[in-house]
Amino acid sequence: MSPIDRTIQFRRHLHRNPELSNSETETQAYIRDELAGIGLTNIREVAGTGIVVDVVGTAGPSNRKIAIRADIDALPIVEDTGLDFSSAKPGVMHACGHDAHTAMVLSAAAKLHQEREGFRGTVRLIFQPAEEAEPLGGRRIIEAGLLEDVDAAVGIHVDPYLEVGKIAVAPGSYTLACDIFDIEVKGSSAHAAKPHEGVDAIAIGCAIVAELQTIVSRETDALAHLIISVTGFSGGGAYNIIADRVHMKGTIRSSSGDVRTHAQVRIREISEGVAQLHGGAATVRFVMGEPPVANDAEMVELIERSARTIIGEGNVQRLGGWSAADDFGFYSEKRPAVYFRLGVRNEAKGAAYPLHHPKFQIDEDALPIGVSTLVTAARTFLAG
Repeated sequence: MSPIDRTIQFRRHLHRNPELSNSETETQAYIRDELAGIGLTNIREVAGTGIVVDVVGTAGPSNRKIAIRADIDALPIVEDTGLDFSSAKPGVMHACGHDAHTAMVLSAAAKLHQEREGFRGTVRLIFQPAEEAEPLGGRRIIEAGLLEDVDAAVGIHVDPYLEVGKIAVAPGSYTLACDIFDIEVKGSSAHAAKPHEGVDAIAIGCAIVAELQTIVSRETDALAHLIISVTGFSGGGAYNIIADRVHMKGTIRSSSGDVRTHAQVRIREISEGVAQLHGGAATVRFVMGEPPVANDAEMVELIERSARTIIGEGNVQRLGGWSAADDFGFYSEKRPAVYFRLGVRNEAKGAAYPLHHPKFQIDEDALPIGVSTLVTAARTFLAG
């Protein structure tokens, strides 16, 4: 079987057998078995359901070490692609391309192990769980000390907006930080025919949602990156009773520490103030998620040089980041790092849907480009 066919086989097996964050036990076992089949040893379990292995070059002594990260978890989405290898697990789907990331890093491990006599230094392959949900795997990878002896880190993500055959990367902030919040609103019940005798928690909640929008539109510099989205609203239960409680939840996406802090302070002040104005009360809780991914300029140049040797000058683009979050941000906080985007869009093959969509697909012709870029970048870095 050719290396390209093997990469596709990896990807299709993973796509058919997706697992949610922090439950990737079958995926972990599959990765371990495939790495062992490649001939690698010292395969370790990390962060609960993750795997890490080092490929050590034998061309001579070197203390240089680079990490390559693959995220391995899937999403709670019902697949609607019609692929022959569609998810065999109802309600779970690799709709973010993590099956492709894992397949490419598995193939990179195989190629690096095969070529180990041609380079010095170490490539650490990190198959990280739980990029999509708390407790985040990226945080636990750092807590486990897996970047303490590493000089730099590389992350890859498929991009359904970028045509197959292209790679995009740029220095600076490349994804946004992601925090989540919960707001509990407390009012008091009353007969729906006599609302004046109670405090309507739903009315309070609606007012809070409306006021939260002004944090972005009226309090934040238009050139700063901030998104506040209320993504859940629940309360009440009967047609004839004024609701005494409402629960809201949402997410904050931000590009800097100052904006991140301001958003949290104002969400709390607005929620508590609006509730009090209406005679109720509000409690706000935050969970700090991943920080922004910050691309190191020298590491960006490394990816650009490596990719040009594979797909040519005109297919390597300096495109800004996106508003999604990725817990590779924990890696970039710790070490010089680069997170680049691999084009997988091909409308003729049905690969034209966005991430997290039930019809999301990739053009598998992109996979060898990703593998070659990762391998070339790792070897070039270690030779530096």
